[in-house]
Amino acid sequence: MTSDTPGNDTRAERPRRSSGVTGGGSPTELQDAYLRRSIVEIESLNREILACTHCVPKDELPVLASGSPQAEILMVKWSASLAERQEGVAFFGRAGTAILKSVERLGINPATMYGTLAIKCSHLAERDAAALCPPWLAQEIAIVMPKLVVAMGEHALDAINRLDYPLAGQLRAATGVVQRWTPTIEALYVPDIDDSLDEQGAKRAFWAAFRAIGDWHAAQPPY
Repeated sequence: MTSDTPGNDTRAERPRRSSGVTGGGSPTELQDAYLRRSIVEIESLNREILACTHCVPKDELPVLASGSPQAEILMVKWSASLAERQEGVAFFGRAGTAILKSVERLGINPATMYGTLAIKCSHLAERDAAALCPPWLAQEIAIVMPKLVVAMGEHALDAINRLDYPLAGQLRAATGVVQRWTPTIEALYVPDIDDSLDEQGAKRAFWAAFRAIGDWHAAQPPY
């Protein structure tokens, strides 16, 4: 990870809520065990993505996620920008810098965030290409187990709604409104960050929607 990507600290901010780590130990020891397991699971998933031969051209690699494997907030963009394709890391470059500045303004620790793409391979421009990649997105969500999923743009929202995720409902394209997605995960729909960087009106629209994360975060109970 680099300073251009949000959430470049993988230290655990909270105990994980899933099962699979058993036995005694202090809260810190259990937290460390959950973190180690999350890292192993993400690394295994990344190897699977990198090994995919179904859609990856010979001259490029998929763009992998960035951030903490135990993030509270998981952000989903549709596809990679040029900077992200060059580095192979989601939310690298202008998008990552804009998100970093935004969350700092909201008083949110960037280490509590995870950013990924619905489409991992940049040449898959057509919308129906989502049929190839959502199983990986669902696995990422299951590993990270965020409290909030942020869908950036209509295509990302559609990809999330296509997921066969346990107990998930359909999300509405209601900008800036926190919705219930699963019994344990809420969701927020905002404009596509990549389409919001160059024009002042688009920037204002993105910020007006994204700032709802601040109110959501402030309402979370302390750990």
